[in-house]
Amino acid sequence: MTPDLADRFAAIALGHVTREYPNKLDHVLAGPQDARGPRDLHPVFYGSFDWHSCVHGYWMLAQLYRRFPAMPNAAAIRALFDAHLVPNRIAGECGYLAGPSTHGFERPYGWAWLLKLAAELALHDTPEGRAWAAAVEPLARIFAARFTAFLPLATYPIRAGVHTNTAFAVRLALDYPDAALRGLLTDAARRWYGDDADCQAWEPGGDEFLSPALIEAECMRAALPEPAFRPWFAAFLPRLGQGLPATLFTPATVSDRSDGKIAHLDGLNLSRAWCWRALADFSPDPAAIRRTAQAHIDASLPHVSGAYMGEHWLCSFAVLALG
Repeated sequence: MTPDLADRFAAIALGHVTREYPNKLDHVLAGPQDARGPRDLHPVFYGSFDWHSCVHGYWMLAQLYRRFPAMPNAAAIRALFDAHLVPNRIAGECGYLAGPSTHGFERPYGWAWLLKLAAELALHDTPEGRAWAAAVEPLARIFAARFTAFLPLATYPIRAGVHTNTAFAVRLALDYPDAALRGLLTDAARRWYGDDADCQAWEPGGDEFLSPALIEAECMRAALPEPAFRPWFAAFLPRLGQGLPATLFTPATVSDRSDGKIAHLDGLNLSRAWCWRALADFSPDPAAIRRTAQAHIDASLPHVSGAYMGEHWLCSFAVLALG
């Protein structure tokens, strides 16, 4: 990540986090009174085509603002946060979650990204950063409580490489500074994935933006102490030194970036790169793994903007990939 690239990504996100339409709502109508628009339902996260993409757009802006405070778009980010990350607007988001039909709203993907945003804001050791973090914290506590209630009930993991993937949600939520929640997340990861071995990696699917194999490995890397993770990883992907499973080493082909589902495959390349970079030092050939990560970045980084079906979310995954 460079200052110039950070500013370019910031400009893209600033162009969509307050763009209300087009919009794909996750909203249950119990009656005609519930037929309301995105901005009315969600006073903060009404842009970026859908709620969760808006949340991780804010996460990306917060991280880039912290890391590159002198970039040209820093003032615009600060103005956005000063206007939107405030108690009365966050209270509106919390109020929505108090509705009778919102129990499963954005589970688990949006839950995890909101906790990831709160964790990032907690790193902003400035008066403004502390104010933004304090404003968002009540919403984060709601989602932490929802994870706390949900995890003991989740008998089985969800391994699909899309929003429902439980390994991705656990991995992001592990960054949120809550020791009790971290314990529950770690217990769930061990229960779901602890006995997995010899992964065949039947992927990618045609609309996946996560690698079920690699995000599971990255989840376990974050959840387990290193002495426990190393033997687990060696058993889970035992043929990495031979370049197998070969599909994990081959960037996905994206045939139509105007198609929202097919465009997910650019996200797959970027999220694979994020995982590969984190896992490289635990592999038999770290240099080869880093080359694989770079090949995935090279395949999709040039395409994070241009078509709105990718542009409204891909930069966030590029920031994960580039570190």
